Amino acid sequence: MCLENFSSQVVERHNKPEIEAQTTKEALLTPVQISRNENEKVLVEPSINSIRISIKIKQADDLERILCATFTRFLMMRAENFVVLRRKAIKGYDISFLITNFHTEQMYKHKLVDFIIQFMEEVDKEISEMKLSINARARIVAESYLQQFS
Repeated sequence: MCLENFSSQVVERHNKPEIEAQTTKEALLTPVQISRNENEKVLVEPSINSIRISIKIKQADDLERILCATFTRFLMMRAENFVVLRRKAIKGYDISFLITNFHTEQMYKHKLVDFIIQFMEEVDKEISEMKLSINARARIVAESYLQQFS
């Protein structure tokens, strides 16, 4: 993660993340996609002064899709608390992070990488726990409903 300060080549005295602005093609690097399967993948889009990391979370069934959409929407509404989290994910992905050269100057690089890895693990775990909780609650409701007829 070698990010450096890079002023805009188009507008004087501006410094925007090149991966977002995409005004200078020379400042963009080759994107890398890492995928376990079609439903679980990470897209890393580097540029000279920023990196955008987009994550597609595993969703096996409709319940997991609903839980994932709700959970990621909840997190993205609170993006300012996460500093590097984007408010809107890239199309085809569930959640995105934007790390700029200012973030790497203020924070430890290895801690940023650790945060994103831990975040990916925790999101999978949270969605699995929510699914188990919903299934348990549904079983209890179904049992209490069926007891009325016996």
